[in-house]
Amino acid sequence: MTGTASGGVRTVLRLESVCILLSGLIAYSKFGAGWGVFALFFLAPDLSLLAYLAGPRAGALMYNTAHSYAGATLMLASGILFSAHLAITAGMIWIAHIGFDRALGYGLKYSSGFRFTHLGIIGRDPDSSQIMTK
Repeated sequence: MTGTASGGVRTVLRLESVCILLSGLIAYSKFGAGWGVFALFFLAPDLSLLAYLAGPRAGALMYNTAHSYAGATLMLASGILFSAHLAITAGMIWIAHIGFDRALGYGLKYSSGFRFTHLGIIGRDPDSSQIMTK
């Protein structure tokens, strides 16, 4: 599948994601609002998956928006800049969530379908007839 990371590059990207997850957890342990809040909101970005009900293009757009480090980092930075503890908490949880997903291999989605990500095809036995060639 072209347009995806593979081999050693894919491994490095996933290891970086483990580091981001761990950094998010460590930061949250020092500055967060308690582990109950963390557990409650950790999977919140995955609500973006509901957009797949409107089709793969809408699903990919919403998933990628909710799973981009840009939004999470801006949330965290704005919380720090404006001393907004809620935004800091949300940013740390969001960043940790993205690191977790990417460490598991769930990358940003292509509009070809949910299974097609920048980290490769999701699933144990990808059907060769569905391989994207972008």
